[in-house]
Amino acid sequence: MKRSVTIAGHRTSLSLEDEFWDALHQIAKNRQLKLADIVREIDSGREKYNLSSAIRVAVLKYYQAQT
Repeated sequence: MKRSVTIAGHRTSLSLEDEFWDALHQIAKNRQLKLADIVREIDSGREKYNLSSAIRVAVLKYYQAQT
């Protein structure tokens, strides 16, 4: 599913599967942050992935760290 978010004052579209959007929302809720804050954090720390891929990797790492 494609959605738009604002990063550093610019709108960008992200295409992620619904499961990743759901997980991203849950992570934001758990960390008491807004979804846009999580996306900005991931965007600022990414090095080799496009933003959609970086989000998928961040979600994976978040849940791996929970086990």
